[in-house]
Amino acid sequence: MSENVLIKKQVEPTSLLDKWKPHAELIAASFSGVLIAAGWMISKTGGESIAIALFIMAYVIGGFAKAKEGIEDTIENKELNVELLMILAALGSAVIGYWTEGAILIFIFAMSGALETYTLNKSHKEISSLMELQPEEAIRITNGREERVHVTELVVGDTILVKPGERIPSDGRIAKGQTTIDEAAITGESMPSAKMQGDNVFASTVNLTGSMTVEITKPSSDTLFQKIIELVQSAQSEKSPSQLFIEKFEGTYVKVVLAVVVLMMFLPHYLLGWSWNETFYRAMILLVVASPCALVASIMPATLSAISNGARHGILFKGGVHLENLSSLKAIAFDKTGTLTKGKPEVTDIIVKEGLSRDDVLLKVASIESHSNHPLANSIVNYAKETLGKELVHPESIEDVPGWGVKAHYAGEDWKIGKIAFVGREEGERFAEGAAMKLASEGKTTVFVERNGEVAAVIALKDVVREETKQAIDLLKSQGITTVMLTGDSEKTAKAISDESHVNSYIAECLPETKVEQLKELITTYGTVAMVGDGINDAPALATANVGIAMGEGTDVALETADIVLMKNDLPKIAEAINLSKRMNRIVKQNIVFSILIIMFLIASNFLQFLDLPFGVIGHEGSTILVILNSLRLLK
Repeated sequence: MSENVLIKKQVEPTSLLDKWKPHAELIAASFSGVLIAAGWMISKTGGESIAIALFIMAYVIGGFAKAKEGIEDTIENKELNVELLMILAALGSAVIGYWTEGAILIFIFAMSGALETYTLNKSHKEISSLMELQPEEAIRITNGREERVHVTELVVGDTILVKPGERIPSDGRIAKGQTTIDEAAITGESMPSAKMQGDNVFASTVNLTGSMTVEITKPSSDTLFQKIIELVQSAQSEKSPSQLFIEKFEGTYVKVVLAVVVLMMFLPHYLLGWSWNETFYRAMILLVVASPCALVASIMPATLSAISNGARHGILFKGGVHLENLSSLKAIAFDKTGTLTKGKPEVTDIIVKEGLSRDDVLLKVASIESHSNHPLANSIVNYAKETLGKELVHPESIEDVPGWGVKAHYAGEDWKIGKIAFVGREEGERFAEGAAMKLASEGKTTVFVERNGEVAAVIALKDVVREETKQAIDLLKSQGITTVMLTGDSEKTAKAISDESHVNSYIAECLPETKVEQLKELITTYGTVAMVGDGINDAPALATANVGIAMGEGTDVALETADIVLMKNDLPKIAEAINLSKRMNRIVKQNIVFSILIIMFLIASNFLQFLDLPFGVIGHEGSTILVILNSLRLLK
C-alpha cells in the first residue's frame, strides 16, 4: 500500500471514538472545571469531605493529560518542564489544605493545553482533503490493450488514457489528442488551459473536453501535486521563534523554582534557626506563589478574548501565535484569482460589426455557448441572461473543437466562436482594428465570433478586481506594509491587475513551487511575511508564510492550511486584524510584567516571613484575576 494511502487512512476517523479523540483533553478540562465549581459550593455548606473528593476527581481528570505529557517529555528530553511544576504546585496547595487553589491551577493549565492540542490536531485535515483530489487509479494502455491499475504501478514511459471529466493521475506529456484542462489545483487560475500534443500536464488537474493519451514523465510519488502535499507537511512541522523561546525559558524556570523550593525546605532551619514546621510551611508557600499561574493567565485569556473579538467581526484565528505574529508584519503577498479578484471571468466589452444588432448577436452566441461547459462560455451565457432577459434558443447543430472553440449551425447561419486563429487571425485583427490588443493589455481574454465566414463580434472577459481590494491594499500600505501579488497569469495580465489593485509589486507566471520560493525570498528581505490565498495551489505558500490568511469562500485545503480565515472574503479586515494583534500584544506585555513583579514581591515577602499562606494565596490568585480582567478589554 502506498504511503499516501496510509496517510489518508490514519487521518480519517474510523469510529465515533476516533472522531471525538481530538476533543478528549478539552472535554476533560471542562469537566474538571465543573467539579471544581461543585466542590467550592459544597465546601461553603460544610460538606468538606465531599468537596475534597470532588477536588481530587478534578485533579485526576483535569491534570492527567498534562501530568502524563510532562512525565513523558521529561523522560524523553531529560529536561524538566512547566507541566511538572504546575502539578507539584497544585499538590503543594493540597498538602497545606488549599484544595480549591490547587484545583484551579490544574484547571487553568489543563484548559490552555487542551486548546493547544485541539489546534495542532487540525493540521492533519488538509492532508486528507488534498488526498481526495489525487486519483488512485489510471487506465494504462499496453500493446493496444486497456487495463485499470493503481497510480503507484505507473512508471515513467507508460501511456495512459484520460477521458473528459477525469482527473489526470500523474504528471506527463500529451502523446495524442488535444483538450482543455482545468489547472486550478496547480496554478489556481480560473481560466482553463488549452493543451495540444507535446504539452505537459499535471496530476490532479481536470481534463474538461477531449480524450487524450498521456505519456508518464514522473512517478506518482514525485508529481507536482505530491510536492504540494510535502511542502504543506514540512512548513507546518516547523516551530515558530516564539514557541522555541518559550520551550527554552520553560526548562530554566522550572529548574530554578524547584531548586529554590528544595533549598527552602532545609537551609532556613540550619541557617536562620527556623523550626521544621516553619521551614516546610514557607517552602510550600513558595511553591504556590512561584507557580506560573498568573503568567499563563497573562497570555491565554488575552488571546481568547482577541480571538473572540475577531470571530465576531468575521476574522477566524486558529491560534494565538498567529495573532501575535500579525503585529510584526512587514509585507503581505496576495494570490490574484479569488483573492484580489472575484475568481470568475465576467463579460466587460462587446464589439459588434457595424449593421448588426448587439443584442441579437449576444443572444445567438449565448444560445450556442449554453451547450458548452467552458467557464468562458458559462460567463457569456450568464451575462446574456442577466442583460437580455430572453429565453435562449437551441442551435440546429453544434460541434466542439477542442482547444479552439465551437462550431454551430443556427437559424440557417454558420457560426464559429473561439480564439482569433479559429476565425482567421488576419480577419480578426482587421475587424478589431487594434481593439483586441488593447483589451489584452488590460488583462482581458478575448473571444471572437464568426458568422457565415465573416467576423461579427469580439467579446472580452476579465476576472475583475473586487470592489474592496483597493481600499484594503491602501489601508495596509498606510500601515507601512509592502504588498506583493503572486499569480500564475502572464506578465501582461499581472501588470494590469497589479495597477488596478494598487499593490506595490507583482510576480507573474508562478507555479506553487515558485510561490513558495518567492515567499522565502520575501521572508529573507522583510522578516515577517503573510500570504493571502484561496486555492489548493496556495496551500504550500500559506503554510510557508509566517502567517497564512485564507478567503472564507476558498477551497477546503486553503481553509485548513491557513492560520487565519476571512469568513466574508472581506480584505479590509486584514488591517483590522493587524490592529487587534497590536492591542493584544500590548496587553500581554502589561500582564507579563505585572505578574512577574507580583510573583517577585510574594517570594520576597515569604522569605522575610511577612507573608502568611492566606495572603500568599490572595496575592497570587488576585494577580491572576487582575490580568484576566485586563485581558477582557480585548472583547470590545
